[in-house]
Amino acid sequence: MRIVEIRQNVASISSNIANAYIDFSKMTCSVVAVITDVMRDGKPVIGYGYHSNGRYDVEGLLTKRFLPRLSEADPDSLLDETGQNLDPFRIWDTLMKNEKPGGHGERSVAVGAIDMAVWDAVAKIADVPLWKLLADRYRGGVADEKVWIYAAGGYYYPGKDNRALQDEMRSYLDRGYRVVKMKIGGASLDTDIARIESVLEVVGTGRNLCVDANGRFDLETAIAYGEAFQQYDLFWYEEAGDPLDYALQAEVSRHYSNPMATGENLFSHQDARNLLRHGGMNPDRDWLQFDCSLSYGLVEYLRTLDVAQSLGWSSRRVVPHGGHQLSLNMAAGLHLGGNESYPDVFRPYNGFADDIPIEDGYVRLPDTPGIGFERRAELLADLRRLLE
Repeated sequence: MRIVEIRQNVASISSNIANAYIDFSKMTCSVVAVITDVMRDGKPVIGYGYHSNGRYDVEGLLTKRFLPRLSEADPDSLLDETGQNLDPFRIWDTLMKNEKPGGHGERSVAVGAIDMAVWDAVAKIADVPLWKLLADRYRGGVADEKVWIYAAGGYYYPGKDNRALQDEMRSYLDRGYRVVKMKIGGASLDTDIARIESVLEVVGTGRNLCVDANGRFDLETAIAYGEAFQQYDLFWYEEAGDPLDYALQAEVSRHYSNPMATGENLFSHQDARNLLRHGGMNPDRDWLQFDCSLSYGLVEYLRTLDVAQSLGWSSRRVVPHGGHQLSLNMAAGLHLGGNESYPDVFRPYNGFADDIPIEDGYVRLPDTPGIGFERRAELLADLRRLLE
């Protein structure tokens, strides 16, 4: 078998929402298609991939650096030992050839988008859902039948008052979610406390609410917010300060006794290891949010999970950022703690299978071969429009 062609394009996921750090008015993402010569039902098997929101498209890195390495490689060097399927690890090594260590910036996003498309193709060629392929390879054939998910929203929005925020959160509960997340740090502490209390009126208890500062706070502000939160017993307090300021994270953890979460802006297993060594995170209480599509893909994520395990962390404390179907497959197949979900934003690069409902905070996975894009009609249509 062979890779016939790899295509890339840029998708718009812009909207007028904002978090504490950025607005999304010009947000884009890169999309990738890996086209193979394997035929199913008279059509070539195609693997699709893209990367999560928050990082802009990486078209230049794809076209000038990473995709040429694949096109120039010996086709046989990209296959597994059987010669009948692609090998994601050999492809990853080819992508990273002549790359110096460190500096895990936007190149991790480019590799992550390609890696997603490769795994989609691998599972389709094997004719199994990706979650099953992962469980068979790495978890003794045992996959989770359903995955816990939470609804991420609560963004700042022009003219959005607390009543509108309540209506948004109520809509998530109506759709089957039990835990919701809202943004903080884009207003004053007093304003954010009023917003939190308005949401608590809807969700009923702090254990149903996560808050996310998107790395906005300095140490003093992060501690002040944490002290104000103690009374609510929140599900978690997310990314209080800069993601690479492990000393800040450790100090906030000494002041805040309830669960914290971070990791979505760390893009390698080395950075994950530094967080777990130096960030004061508690493996019995806290949550890790590394996002495979932003951090060199699933190949690297398996290394990250190994690092976490070696430092005393269960995979059940890992709940990936991104709200995409790749992480959902990983959660089921690799026994993660759950997955983020974006019910209303970043369309169509949000959501899961159209025909599988959310039930009491959990969702089941489709039995479609691959990642499952074919069960998400709006997303599949956009991928085909951009890449076929």
